[in-house]
Amino acid sequence: MRKNFLTGFLSGIFGALVLCLVGAGIYYAIDVPEKAVIPIEDVSAADINDEKTYEDIVEKLEVLEMLIDTYYLEEVDQEAFATGIYRGFVSSLNDPYSTYYTKQEYANLIESSSGVYHGIGAVVSQNVNTGILTIVKPYKDSPAYKAGLLPDDIIYKVEGEEVTGKDISEVVSKIKGKEGTKVNITIYRDGVEEPMDFTITRQKINIPTIEFEMLDGKIGYIQIAEFDDITISQFNNAIDQLEKKGMKGLVVDVRNNPGGLLNSVVDILDRLLPRGLIVYTEDKYKNREEEKAVRSDQFNKPLVVLINGNSASASEIFAGALQDYEKATVVGTTSFGKGIVQRVIPLSDGTAIKLTISKYFTPKGRNIHGTGIVPDVEVELDDELKQLVTIPHDKDNQLQKAIEILNEQMK
Repeated sequence: MRKNFLTGFLSGIFGALVLCLVGAGIYYAIDVPEKAVIPIEDVSAADINDEKTYEDIVEKLEVLEMLIDTYYLEEVDQEAFATGIYRGFVSSLNDPYSTYYTKQEYANLIESSSGVYHGIGAVVSQNVNTGILTIVKPYKDSPAYKAGLLPDDIIYKVEGEEVTGKDISEVVSKIKGKEGTKVNITIYRDGVEEPMDFTITRQKINIPTIEFEMLDGKIGYIQIAEFDDITISQFNNAIDQLEKKGMKGLVVDVRNNPGGLLNSVVDILDRLLPRGLIVYTEDKYKNREEEKAVRSDQFNKPLVVLINGNSASASEIFAGALQDYEKATVVGTTSFGKGIVQRVIPLSDGTAIKLTISKYFTPKGRNIHGTGIVPDVEVELDDELKQLVTIPHDKDNQLQKAIEILNEQMK
């Protein structure tokens, strides 16, 4: 009976994944060329080698389940058992950006991309080589900010469980939670020998995706924290307000911006670039999809973009396109180097899967995966500023360099 249950369970897993992915593929218009489908009769025994068949996988899992049932000391959580299989299935790709989302994790993801979520209010990054998770920055006046978390703090434990090497989506999901509840986080901080424990009360977080102001000399300043749905209207409003105040030049700051939605960065670049190619992607079948600027009211003032090593994904699309068109001077340090695109595909049971589906290229055909956007003017942030949550403009040597460049261009 147990054998029949597991066989049926696994058949359901594989069947559900195939059906839902095909359905989602149609919905997202993913075209699969006929040449990508290899007829079974064309595959010789030499092609198969020692690859495990579906029946082999089922048989081994049945043995493992029998051993767990017979010898494992504790009770097995069937939901955790199933989730572990799903996670393992996706993690076998050895792609740090492809992952499986439980219902709650997917709900958290949707919530975050809207610009509002419940948590501690901090940007978290993961080193794809070491698996180490760090605080990029806590949002000003957020629970993380008030508790004393700082940029570059290494997240060691969440609720007493070590998290290094765990999928970043899974860790962030544990940090998020209902408003008013508490989460325990242990961090390592440079210069402090012992780990530091923080108990932080979660609250509703409105992500400040755009902050803007007019600097001296009629230089506009726009900081983009993330590229979310709400960022498009916020950016256009910022440009409009600065234009009304007589802006003569603009600094757009995407330092520490982890990226976000492709449609968001494309719509924003549509305001800044001449009509033409913004970015294009290529999938495994060499299918090419292009995103183009179509607006006629492009921005035509001197422009500087600030980047650093935590500027990733959509931020790099932003800086790379402006750099290729020579519409902006890029200042700072080399960006993160994430030149691949993920798509989140919802499944019928409320869960979802995120897969790397394509590479993206700047208008001049650059794929910067693993290399990043190299700034036109390289300026390292002063060491004493790197752990500050908010850097005063007059102390920010990267921003001051941007202002210097704009003043020269506006003469």
